[in-house]
Amino acid sequence: MNGFPILSLITFLPVIGMIIILFIPSKMIKEIKITSLIITFLQIILAVVLLGNFNYNAGGIYEVSSFQFIEKFRWIELTGLSWIGTIKVDYFLGADGLSLPMILLTAIVSFIAIISSWNISKSIKGYFALFLLLDTGMMGVFVALDFFLFYIFWELMLLPMYFLIGIWGGPRKEYAAIKFFIYTLFGSVFMLLVMIALYFSAGETLADGRVVYTFNLLALMDPANYLDNGLLSPLNPNNYRLAAYIALFVGFAIKIPMFPFHTWLPDAHVEAPTPISVILAGVLLKMGTYGILRISYPIFPEITEQLAYYIALFGVINIIYGGLVALAQKDFKKLIAYSSVSHMGYVLLGMASMSTTGITGAIFQMFNHGTITAMLFLIVGVIYDRAHTREINGFGGLANKMPIYTGFVTVAFFAAIGLPSLSGFISEALVFVGAFGVAEIRTLTMIGTLGILIGAAYMLWTLQRIFFGEFNTKWENVLHDITFREYAMLIPLTIIIIFLGIYPSAMLDIMNTSVNTLVEFIANGAQNIRISGM
Repeated sequence: MNGFPILSLITFLPVIGMIIILFIPSKMIKEIKITSLIITFLQIILAVVLLGNFNYNAGGIYEVSSFQFIEKFRWIELTGLSWIGTIKVDYFLGADGLSLPMILLTAIVSFIAIISSWNISKSIKGYFALFLLLDTGMMGVFVALDFFLFYIFWELMLLPMYFLIGIWGGPRKEYAAIKFFIYTLFGSVFMLLVMIALYFSAGETLADGRVVYTFNLLALMDPANYLDNGLLSPLNPNNYRLAAYIALFVGFAIKIPMFPFHTWLPDAHVEAPTPISVILAGVLLKMGTYGILRISYPIFPEITEQLAYYIALFGVINIIYGGLVALAQKDFKKLIAYSSVSHMGYVLLGMASMSTTGITGAIFQMFNHGTITAMLFLIVGVIYDRAHTREINGFGGLANKMPIYTGFVTVAFFAAIGLPSLSGFISEALVFVGAFGVAEIRTLTMIGTLGILIGAAYMLWTLQRIFFGEFNTKWENVLHDITFREYAMLIPLTIIIIFLGIYPSAMLDIMNTSVNTLVEFIANGAQNIRISGM
């Protein structure tokens, strides 16, 4: 794979597809859809190639030599700029055990969402072009190793998502789209400020001996690269680093979404069309937790250790609050949306443990939640396409009318609950084992386990109300079992959920070395910064 730009290809392949679609006449609907399907399928093939050539023993995280599939060249360089001197931005891509699971998740969920988009009937050319642009933004976030480039991909994702909700969404689509846009943009402003402050705080030595300010994430992780007078220099610990950490954390927390920044999510999910809900829950929510692990943790290790308890606290709030609100929902889709708030709380709790077991469980939970919740939203879409309602109490007895559909629903619901032999169990178990092993957050962890009980309550109650009991005869001529296209959406996700429940090492082995490297780097970095600040 040396020299072959596979990360650029997997990232920008959807843009190539978007350009092709723009040249296809609008009336050629089938060709537009097939082009999108082929592009996302090729992404899956490239992701499998990455997996096949992945070195499981390379740590990544902070050392450029242990990253894989690296692509790096000077993208922007402006010299002689008054007191700034030189502005340098690198096109810097790479993959490690932290990013590869997210690359695989993005490729799989995007392909499934394209199949789900097959019945889109309004402005088809615009929809699929925007969808592919969104795909590039998401993939770029998971492979960028330059903060400036990371930020560009992060913002690139915002625009197509705004239009995909605002044009193809439900009755309150404009409100939901604007709310999503404002919330995310609000967080992006904090991220931009911290990025600029970090840029002017650290320097990187070039091949010609010049020392210039840098956006290189790996350089920003090394305290030796910080200038003595740098605002965010760990060499001179001050409250600016704490403020920067919190500001950056808020930017990522909005995307997770972490309580109390979660209120945009239910509106966006309810109003978004089914495939966009799949993308939103399956991939976009993971960008927040990934950003914290990739940027916040290794650049601010000492602040991370100081605030670990509060990260766990907000994780537990997410778990309990999201579950209780889901329990009260009457709208099927809104229930799944709040269940996402709850399940992302497990990710935060695992991350707060600062242990290999907990963080491994958190990353595995990110992947598992992506596949499980994608399946859950597809399941809602199946019934909504037929009945045009999501009212839970409006159904009943569907198990007799739609037995195969009920089988898929049962797998997805039990996976969300965390039933053993399904993927959700393994990740949640690792989160709780890792978090329970840390004395400071042990009590919070015990409280967090109530989320399992609450999750079982709202999932099983929903299963009972919709699929058992007396069949509502008004749906007699409306509801029918799943079609070939729906099989194509649900079977791959079902296979992944069962396979990773039985053989979790297939995913855990990918991330193990990188997580060990991250945990060790945080501990050593925090200790070194404390010593230098004495």
